[in-house]
Amino acid sequence: MTLAESRTTDLYPTRVAGEATLLERTDPTVWGAEQDGPMDAAALASHDAKGYSIIEGLLSPAEVQGYWQELVRLSSDEELKADERVVTEKKSGNVRSIFEVHRISELIGELARDPRILDRAQQILGSDVYIHQSRVNYMPGFKGNGFYWHSDFETWHAEDGMPRPRAVSCSIALTDNYPFNGGLMVMPGSQRTFVQCVGETPEEHYKASLKEQEIGVPSENDITKLAAEHGIDQFTGPAGSALFFDSNIMHGSGNNITPYPRSNIFLVFNSVENTLVEPFAAKNPRPTFIGARDFTPLTR
Repeated sequence: MTLAESRTTDLYPTRVAGEATLLERTDPTVWGAEQDGPMDAAALASHDAKGYSIIEGLLSPAEVQGYWQELVRLSSDEELKADERVVTEKKSGNVRSIFEVHRISELIGELARDPRILDRAQQILGSDVYIHQSRVNYMPGFKGNGFYWHSDFETWHAEDGMPRPRAVSCSIALTDNYPFNGGLMVMPGSQRTFVQCVGETPEEHYKASLKEQEIGVPSENDITKLAAEHGIDQFTGPAGSALFFDSNIMHGSGNNITPYPRSNIFLVFNSVENTLVEPFAAKNPRPTFIGARDFTPLTR
């Protein structure tokens, strides 16, 4: 199969009618090698096995404060709240996420090119990379809603046209992540299994799914199987820590009913050898602020 054929052939069919199936992933988790970046052989082997890596203290306390102030500025911008790139909570109307934030904020745009982040993304994916998606997430105390279990790649494949799971996400904590304030949960090793989902993608599904996803969600039975096989880990740690995780790992978060807010910067890097084609299970691609179609490689 040629590279062009592999980009348009549906290797991971989903949004099926009838019963969903668990498919074995045919692609690597780690594409690069030790000499390609800052992660040593042991770190790469761990990422390959678990599908995620935690980098504590990626940002200094002073940097965390600077980015936190930037998040406060963005969420307080009344003109920005009318922008379609801003997602609000279904019930409260508070800002939940701001997409394409690396273009809205010069400070976060520079962060995406920071070698501490960019070099790891390039190493894991074994190539130059571009930003497929960026956003900041706000989970306030008492009222922060979580996200049900899902694989990002399932949505990116079905609705954006991402051919293979050759993408990695970096979540940078700007607040302390505790086990009890809605921290991200992952199933280590689950990235090796592609979980099909049932149901046809509705028109403009993104408008509803960004607030509460109903299509593209795995069954409780499949989630139970994966949890029994892999268990569940949680991303906890002080502000400034970063989580790099595979695009196909099963993950989710609970509601935050504590007084402690949880906010993060979220950057998705996709390989320039894995650029988007037509959606595999939707009539039209999602807007470019959610699934970018500018494939210009990032440089420092």
